[in-house]
Amino acid sequence: MTKLWVPPHPPRRPKPVPTWRGFLGERARTAVYGWSQLAFQNWYFKRNILGHTVHVVLQPDWVQRVLLDNASNYEKPKLVKRILGPTIGRGLLTSEGELWRAQRKIVAASFTPPAVDALMPLFGEVGQDIAQSWQAGTRDMAVEATSATMRVIATALFSGDPRLTTPEAMDHITAAMEGVGEARIQALLGMPLIPVTRKGRRGRAGQQFLRSTLGAIVRERLGSDAPDDFVTAMIRALLDQFPREEAIELAIDNAATFYLAGHETTANLTSWTLFVLSEQPELQERVAKEARSALENGVDAGLSDRLPFLRAVVDETLRLYPPVPRFDREAVGPDMLGEHEVNSGDLVSIWPWIIQRHRNLWDEPDAFDPDRFAGRRQERHRFQYLPFGAGPRTCVGARFAMAEALTILATWLSQWRFAPVPGRKVRPSGMVTLRQEGGLPLMLSTR
Repeated sequence: MTKLWVPPHPPRRPKPVPTWRGFLGERARTAVYGWSQLAFQNWYFKRNILGHTVHVVLQPDWVQRVLLDNASNYEKPKLVKRILGPTIGRGLLTSEGELWRAQRKIVAASFTPPAVDALMPLFGEVGQDIAQSWQAGTRDMAVEATSATMRVIATALFSGDPRLTTPEAMDHITAAMEGVGEARIQALLGMPLIPVTRKGRRGRAGQQFLRSTLGAIVRERLGSDAPDDFVTAMIRALLDQFPREEAIELAIDNAATFYLAGHETTANLTSWTLFVLSEQPELQERVAKEARSALENGVDAGLSDRLPFLRAVVDETLRLYPPVPRFDREAVGPDMLGEHEVNSGDLVSIWPWIIQRHRNLWDEPDAFDPDRFAGRRQERHRFQYLPFGAGPRTCVGARFAMAEALTILATWLSQWRFAPVPGRKVRPSGMVTLRQEGGLPLMLSTR
């Protein structure tokens, strides 16, 4: 049997380190850094982090209770809302109850299967345009993937507004994401969210750029001559249900949410997939052959169905490098998760990064094996694979993201080979989403 390739992951100590270590060094910068070996074989941990009781829940049945069976008892934590509020306000990602349901219904119409199918030519056009701009040599594929997904989101949701695809916009968005680490520590300590480091100040500037730019776009759409697109439809629907100023603020909140989440997570998925394929040339050739065959019939609604093996590779990449490695809930009232008591106000932390590598749930959990999702499928609990969340709050754009990633990857792989830069190590980094530390330089050559 061919030995499976094991992609890099942070080192694991035999036993947990003290909680305070999470606020220093790499653990303060990278969410997936610093876990012990025990985390990947136990079902539950309880921690006290600066006075906050945190239950780390890894058993799929208990995850299902939090995200589905008793979801009404678990809300987005106040701490998370405080950290993300300056960027995405009370949009879909951070709202609760009737406000969440109203916004979910409004935006879901733009992500139905027919709506996504209609965007397939756009995905292919962006992928092709970028691929044709390359020359053989070394390129940072994290930057290329971000450029592609930013163009897709700007075109699909914002009628191609040029303010959203500039290098300045890319730099500001990156800074806004990286500035979350400092805000997290301040929020846990109950301090005002005042940037004190250079990274924090750049993060605040990124937030302000995003809010001011999207605020201008939203207000421009209030006229009768606004383009007929996602953001205009959202504004009109919100104006029908909320007072004018509240509707405008919610429109800005959701524009920021979908602009950020819509390109960031898909860019990371695309770049991580290119990374794992660059390290496995034979696997890459198999995927490229499938991509060339699938693209012979053009980029249409059926393209994804013609890429079953690439889909399995992407699914396995999502398992090992989930775009969002953790998400949290706050208990509204008391509950029991198995034999563990949860009190009102406690935090419940769910980690796809750990669950999707857990030794009691997966064979050779750290190895890259797309056959888990193609061919010999193993039986899985529905809550042990959570790349897009689960339950009522599953990512509304999951179908969009998957179709986009598959189309762009197929387009690029059909024309170019990707190889690692000798001597360069790739490591995951980030507190909110998983990027490659320092980008992803790869060596490109034409097929």
